[in-house]
Amino acid sequence: MPEDTFYFSILRHPVAMMESIFIYYKSIPAFHKTHSLDDFLDNSWRNYNSSVTNNHYAHNILAFDFGFDNNVAADAEDLEERASMAIAAIEQDFHLILISEYFDESMILLKHALCWSLENVVSFKLNSRSERTRHPLLPNTAEKIKKWNALDWRIYLHFNTTFWHKVDSLVGQEQMRKEVSQLRELQDKLANTCLKDGGAVDPSQIKDAGLKPFQYGAAVIQGYNLNPHIDRETKAKCERLITPELQYTDRMYTQQFPELAAKHRQATRMVHPQHQRSDRTGLQLHILSGPPALARFGLQKADMGVQL
Repeated sequence: MPEDTFYFSILRHPVAMMESIFIYYKSIPAFHKTHSLDDFLDNSWRNYNSSVTNNHYAHNILAFDFGFDNNVAADAEDLEERASMAIAAIEQDFHLILISEYFDESMILLKHALCWSLENVVSFKLNSRSERTRHPLLPNTAEKIKKWNALDWRIYLHFNTTFWHKVDSLVGQEQMRKEVSQLRELQDKLANTCLKDGGAVDPSQIKDAGLKPFQYGAAVIQGYNLNPHIDRETKAKCERLITPELQYTDRMYTQQFPELAAKHRQATRMVHPQHQRSDRTGLQLHILSGPPALARFGLQKADMGVQL
């Protein structure tokens, strides 16, 4: 990458992440025989085998996504040392770590770090579940998740703290509140312009097949319908903001690597449909280089590989 590449990532609270993962990836071997998240957590080491494909989703997924060994127990003697090493490595490689629970604040912080305008960080919430597939957790469940994903919990706590230090040093609390309010007003205005239904809808209600998010597991991933009464230029802008991640990633890949994309399409056509595999692992953006026009690639309101 160019020397001036800006590296950033975003973390989600490990408790919310685990609940989401359990719903979305219920079919992975670690989960599929369990009746509930508590059932898994009460027998986690019996249910979890790190050598089995896709079971990495079930344990310290934040650490895994950053390239670290995620198989560490909460009572491991070297847990604190491994957490400190992981945190130090992330701080060395990344200029900025954002927090999903404070997404709007994260976008304002990113705006200041990259000297962008407010328009560069406006976004719609993508890759989000329908409310009927969300399940509130008992306090005891949350504590069990923190213990099971002890490495993730330590990483998150550290960067949640440094996030607010960055806010104080780059923006300031009062200015942050002001700009978050401005951002939300701009997002509401854009939603009224772009969206037919004013907000997210279930996939069965999405008219354009190209705007339907990939569905997997027990989650119902919502999307959007475009307002049919907008001009061509506005439609193009709005469509970029509501295109689901897989379709958008494919579009960006085709734009940046046209020859490789053409070869991939040709190879895909040669594979019988029943042998093709959809691997919905999501997109975690670590790197952003280039003009703000490319920013939308990383500014979806999504967590690291799993729906909100």
